[in-house]
Amino acid sequence: MTFFKKFRLSFTAVLLFFASCLIFAQSQLPDGYARIRLGMSVDEVKDLLQKNPAFGYHGDRDVSLLPGENRILIETDAKAGHVDSFLDRCWFQFYEDRLFIITINLNKEKIDHYSIFTTLCKKYGNPGFLNPEKSVWENDSLSMSLERPLTLKYTDKTVLKKTSGQQNVEDSVPEMTAKMFLDTL
Repeated sequence: MTFFKKFRLSFTAVLLFFASCLIFAQSQLPDGYARIRLGMSVDEVKDLLQKNPAFGYHGDRDVSLLPGENRILIETDAKAGHVDSFLDRCWFQFYEDRLFIITINLNKEKIDHYSIFTTLCKKYGNPGFLNPEKSVWENDSLSMSLERPLTLKYTDKTVLKKTSGQQNVEDSVPEMTAKMFLDTL
């Protein structure tokens, strides 16, 4: 074999290895955080939130019914609960009693975007989508995104597709205020 054929075979093998590593990393994405997993029931999530003080969960008063059928939202607030945590506010969205979106606002006083981003890249490879607002890692069934300023989001893509167009979750007060400010520019 000539040098160029050996080089081409070696180069192809290296490319295949890195491609398989990327595919493996993307397929091994976490389906939740701190033992809370997408697909869990409302009661299972409540139980785990109750056992983990880092979330600042206060019981049923943190649970709301969303407009539409079969929709429940649990909102936790570690800062309001005076919990010293890397978490700030978190939302757990359910459809037909199954968790399909986890949104975690992280405490900017304790952790920064760069640290989270580099850790996720080391564990799961480079994101499949990247822009200044967010980085997204995904596989066939779920999506994990890191959004600015410092939000980590896990989404069951199958349920999201099923419910798209049906979601009636309104913007939070800070989101509405930011939109109003941006409209003045």
